[in-house]
Formats: sequence, structure tokens, C-alpha cells
Amino acid sequence: MGATDADGTVLWIEGAPRDRLRAADGLNFAEGSVWNERDAGTNGIGTALAADHALQVFGAEHFSAGAQEWTCSAAPVRDPDDGAVLGAIDLTSHYTAAHPFALTCAVATAEAAEARLRDLMHERDARLRARFEERVGQARGACALATPSGRVIAAGGGWERAEPGERNGQAARGGQAEQSERYERVTVAPGGGELLLPSGARAFAEPLGHGEAFLLRACDGVRGARRPLLKLCLLGRDQGLVEAGGRPLTLTRRQTEILALLTARPAGMTSEQLAADLYGDDGQPGAARVQVHRLRRALGRWVDTDPYRLGAEVESDVARLQGLLDRGAAREAAERYAGPLLPRSEAPGVVRERERLEAWLRQAVMTADDPEARWAWVQTPSGDDDAPAWKRLLAELEFHDPRRSLAAARLRSLRAEQVVGG
Repeated sequence: MGATDADGTVLWIEGAPRDRLRAADGLNFAEGSVWNERDAGTNGIGTALAADHALQVFGAEHFSAGAQEWTCSAAPVRDPDDGAVLGAIDLTSHYTAAHPFALTCAVATAEAAEARLRDLMHERDARLRARFEERVGQARGACALATPSGRVIAAGGGWERAEPGERNGQAARGGQAEQSERYERVTVAPGGGELLLPSGARAFAEPLGHGEAFLLRACDGVRGARRPLLKLCLLGRDQGLVEAGGRPLTLTRRQTEILALLTARPAGMTSEQLAADLYGDDGQPGAARVQVHRLRRALGRWVDTDPYRLGAEVESDVARLQGLLDRGAAREAAERYAGPLLPRSEAPGVVRERERLEAWLRQAVMTADDPEARWAWVQTPSGDDDAPAWKRLLAELEFHDPRRSLAAARLRSLRAEQVVGG
């Protein structure tokens, strides 16, 4: 018996040592081998993954001549959250030992794996409800708590229920599953922001924790709590672009620094904390209060003062980048990284957030099993002079890849600069 990932790579095999050796020698059925249809032709694992249902491939039905002495029964394992195929369970035997119940055994094992994954999903949902359901109760108007995959696991204020046949896409299996099946799945972008509900109504998704869940608030209709949408572009810009309620605003660099700090601290900041983050240890709360007063005149009443925090819905490129990093999407995060947060700002709080975000992105890129993520990183203003990243990329690129000569030249230039500087 073996288990594979969604691409047909064998992750684990169990069986009698003699049978495992025989399968490895005659069939190349071993951990690390690839059995998708693209690479191996018709076979139990690859065909089950391609057809998305359990099946048995017997003897000569295999494409490869070396596999035609074997019988393979395989069943896909699906993610109970979104239905995506995660891999397959396979039962392989020599054709002389084939048994009618082999396919049933593979199906039962796959179903047991899915049941365990479903239990883990319900446990995560329960933890999220325990942590964040109070936020749903406190929100005004129609609101809901959703997972990053878009499943609604709690709702209040008259959040729209799904019509029969238009539910989350997974069959309810009783208990807590039925709770989320009452509502349609939504599509939430990394970092949250505006979204359209399946009904066509508008809503806003506020991230909770590190992309662990989203608080959804309806924006349309009498039940929605109307708050303006504040859009911020702060990456790679000396003075951020700000748009409030669809209207562009012209703000000073200090005012965009305040917005950057308040979005990083959604729970709010005291005047003392804001002064320290803007001016350092010698900052005076009175100076911070003056700056906030000026920002309120430009932005409107959507800056609360006790403590200082934003009362608008906030959508920013920083939050989008953090959402991608929370999901482990290092390549996409590097591709969307326009540059450091307000790069010329010397405000201590902004410098701290800028360095934290860039260190997080670089660590994600350098530890990802994806050379394309590192290529995207070295194209950014911060990654262009990252010698270790160029060096690793040079070792990873194929010899005939045209990018390899650029990597070699850039690495040589950086080493020369280090010698001159030293």
C-alpha cells in the first residue's frame, strides 16, 4: 500500500519487505517515484488522479510494459474543506495475487483519511469560533466569520443564507459541518479587502490573526454598516497613495506615516505610543495629537481618538503582501513586492515595520522550494543587491537558462563592489 501527493509522487509505502523489493525492482514502485499519467501513462495512481475517482488498472491495461504484471487499485483523497485532490491511496500487487476486494480496501482507506482530515477541520473551526465569534456579535449589520478558503463558519445580523443546491460545495456530514453549509462560500483575497458575495452584494473582509480567519461585513443594503473604504499603496513609495471612498487624497509624508502605523496596530495606539513611533524616545504626545488633528481634517471623522485607530475599512498593499506570506505564497508575494514600506521614512515605527516585513519576505523566499520565488525576489529593489540570493539562484538555474548569465554577471559585480568597499 502506498500514499502519493496530488502530482502522483509516492510519499510512503508499506508492505512485506520481499514484496516491496520486488515492486521496486520490477515496477519502480518506490518512495520518490512519480506515477502521474503525464510521466507514466495509464496506471492506477495517475489515472485515478486524472479521472478524480477510484479505479483499478489490471495487468495489460497499464501503458508501461514493465507494469503489466501488476494490478493497481487507487482512490483519490480530497480536502474536505474545498474538495481539492490532495493525493491518492494505492494498493498494488502482482496480478497473480489480485483480489476483488483490493479496490474496496483502497476506497475505504481514502475515506478514513478524509474523515480524519474532516475532524481536524472541525477542530480548527471550533478554535476559530472560540477566538473570534465575539467579534461577529459586536459588529453592526450583517456579518460573518470565514476561513481563508472562504467557508463561512459563523454568521450574525441576518447574513444571507445559501439557497438549496448552492451551498459551500461540500456535502454536509452532520454536526458542525451543517453550520457552514448554511452559507455560500466566498472568495477572499490574501489580506482581505473588498469582495463580491455570490448574491452580487458587496462586502469587506477584515483579516483576523495571521490570515487565520476573516471578519466579513456586508456593505450593501439597510442591514450593512456603511463605513468608507480607505485604500493605501505604501510599498516602494516615498509618499503613499491614499484613496478614501473612491476619492484620491493628497496627504503629507507624515500623514501617510501615521496611516501606516495605525494599519499595523488595528487595536489602536495611545498618543504616547504614536509619538514614540513617529519621533523616537524624545517624541512629545502633543506633537502627535497635532498631526492626528491635521489627518482628521483631511480624512474626515474616520480616525478615532481614544485610542487612535482607523474607523474605516482599510485595504492596503501591505496587508495583501502579508496575506500572501501567511498563505505561504512566497513567489506571488515577491512578484507583488513593489519595494520597502515608505522607503525614505525615518520614523522609528515605520522603520521597524519596514524591516520586519522585508525580513519576513526574504526568509520566505530563501526557504521556499521554488527558484522562481528567488528570481522574483532579485528583481525587486531590495533583492537586487542580495548576493546570497543571486548565488543560490545561479546554482539552481539550468545551464541553458538565459537568466543564468545575468545571475553570474550580477553576482560577479556584487563581489567586486564588496572588495572595493572592504
